[in-house]
Amino acid sequence: MSPRLLTHTAITAACRARPITAQVTSLAARLASLSTQNQSRTISILANLTPNKGAVKERKRIGRGPSSGHGKTSGRGHKGQGQHGHVRPWFQGGQTPLIVKHGRKGFTNWESKANDEDHDRRAPQLSQVNLDQIQSWIDQGRLDATRQITPKELIESGLLGSVKDGVKILARGAECLKQPIDVMVSRVSASAITGIEAVGGKVVTRYYTKLAIRRLLTGESINTATPLPVGKEHVESVLDMAKGFRYRLPDPTSREDMEYYRDPAHRGYLSHQLKPGESPSLYFKVPGKEKIKSTKQKKVVQETMW
Repeated sequence: MSPRLLTHTAITAACRARPITAQVTSLAARLASLSTQNQSRTISILANLTPNKGAVKERKRIGRGPSSGHGKTSGRGHKGQGQHGHVRPWFQGGQTPLIVKHGRKGFTNWESKANDEDHDRRAPQLSQVNLDQIQSWIDQGRLDATRQITPKELIESGLLGSVKDGVKILARGAECLKQPIDVMVSRVSASAITGIEAVGGKVVTRYYTKLAIRRLLTGESINTATPLPVGKEHVESVLDMAKGFRYRLPDPTSREDMEYYRDPAHRGYLSHQLKPGESPSLYFKVPGKEKIKSTKQKKVVQETMW
């Protein structure tokens, strides 16, 4: 059988044996003449193609004799419901199901839920970023330490890849901070607050939602640490501030969120609403200096003989 490919020596010998005429000038014409002269076979690559090892799983052939291990009963065993019919995966052989006998135990951890359908019932999913990552981005010039660092800057710089319900700063690498920074995010750990303020930085925590962060990225709202004031006299000032933007950042409505951002220990943006001696709790009353005495007069009961 002639070889599939012509070797270099064979091509050289054929070129020397046959004189080159003026009519055959192209290399393709020379190779065509050589192939017809030696009558070599064409190269077949498709016949040698095979899938990668493990890419194709062989089909399980049952009922083809005992040598395969799946013959005779075809892996179903002898008699009974397993061989003759279909058994549901949760069938327990006819006994009282364990879920009926013992009931449901445990609880549903809503902190692990990440579906938007259960948004009202689950804990917020926060993106986490550490102080050493922020310092690394500043050293690379991807974050400006002279400007306030908000979720918008963290996402646009590529430090955070996805938009979640908010951003939380953690304290890993607090000793790596070289300059003061001004941050305003959803949550900041106590150790991170200490590390940022130790170098002269500023921390403000503000209420964000996933939709609010998306609107910040698209430029439909402005980032501000001022809550919406209450009263007719503030309407004009709020409208002037919102010119050029379709939306404003929302304020917390649940008791848990309101108490968090009212706490000065969390550096919340609502902490200025607290009165002296008042607790962040919404149900806390400032104690008075003196005990308030009742002004009601007791009725005098006259004793009679009858």
